[in-house]
Amino acid sequence: MTPITTRMSLRDWGLLGLLSFIWGGSFFFAKIAVAEIPPLTLVFGRVLLAAIALGLCLVALGHRLPRGAALWRLFFVMGLLNNVVPFGLLFWAQTEIASALASILNATTPLFTVLVAHVFTDDEKLSAGKVVGVLAGLAGVAVMIGPGVLTGLDRAVLAELACIAAAVSYAISGTIGRQFRTLGITPMQTAFGPLVASSVILLPLSLLVDRSLALPMPSMKALGALAGLALVSTAFAYIIFFRLMARVGVTNVALVTFLIPPSAILLGVGILGERLTMEHVAGMALIALGLSAIDGRLWRRLRPQAPASGEKASTTRS
Repeated sequence: MTPITTRMSLRDWGLLGLLSFIWGGSFFFAKIAVAEIPPLTLVFGRVLLAAIALGLCLVALGHRLPRGAALWRLFFVMGLLNNVVPFGLLFWAQTEIASALASILNATTPLFTVLVAHVFTDDEKLSAGKVVGVLAGLAGVAVMIGPGVLTGLDRAVLAELACIAAAVSYAISGTIGRQFRTLGITPMQTAFGPLVASSVILLPLSLLVDRSLALPMPSMKALGALAGLALVSTAFAYIIFFRLMARVGVTNVALVTFLIPPSAILLGVGILGERLTMEHVAGMALIALGLSAIDGRLWRRLRPQAPASGEKASTTRS
């Protein structure tokens, strides 16, 4: 088993940047598709098409399909927590709020990830910087949702809370996903299994709740957005995601959500004509501050470094 490194190489950062752009685009695709396709049916279409695409890739590359009851039990848990629950919550939320706002609230995932990882892992414990980061990020969430939540839960507030619940689900699934490192399967197999499991879970839900067989045929625009969600923002993105998780750890990979909002905001505001309020901007700034504190790299660069004793000794000897 390859050990996790907490220091990310330039290649790791490049993959993280690519992943953030792809997942930022998922909010754009979802906002277009959910206007015509109900949330559960949209999630089902997303995971089914992505599972088919990855299955064909596995066969073409000569990889075996995952086998074993214990492995598939884990796939179903991951499928529920990493696909069914968060996708469903985020898609429903985007029927009520802007895609840009949903992406900002989704960026709280690392705040909850460090808490979950602290409790359930031995090598990703809380530090002072992470505690400060979590508090700053939660303050940002409070600013964005606003005091109106104390007087009543309208649909917009419920949608914002749904995005937070999706972030918590992602945090839990990310920590559970560490187990795949010990099972000797490839990142593509790791991505494929939960998508198949999610499709099995969602098929009856889509038929019963959305009555998907009775729905009118969506437009080409909505179908194109669904294809983008499934093939680019899911199948391709998950290969990158699980590869990075195996290399740099769950907390580092969760920082991808720090980079998602800029691309989602650019697409949402620039193309869809969405608007963000000052509360949203202030909340995003606090969340960004919290994420940077969790990451710690910026703070270490800003802090003056005392010369190491070894450096002084070597200078004296030269």
